[in-house]
Amino acid sequence: MANNNYFDHKDRDGRTPGDRAELAGYSGQLVGENIAAGQDTVRKVVDGWLASPGHCANLMNPQYKELGAAYATDPKSSAGIYWTAMLGAQ
Repeated sequence: MANNNYFDHKDRDGRTPGDRAELAGYSGQLVGENIAAGQDTVRKVVDGWLASPGHCANLMNPQYKELGAAYATDPKSSAGIYWTAMLGAQ
């Protein structure tokens, strides 16, 4: 997203978070994704997710047992920094 100045749960090829997880080799049956852009600290990102009903529901969902998170930066993009958390369960 950072390199392409693009912000959406579906990528430009129309793939969903579940599609991308499967392509990466993840075999879990349940997949969720939280994304954020522009916040300059993890604390701000998590606070934003907790304040958003949909994002908070993902984080609090007891069915999710696994989480991976990362960020990427590109100073040429609109937001500068992009955050993703993938949640899953086998």
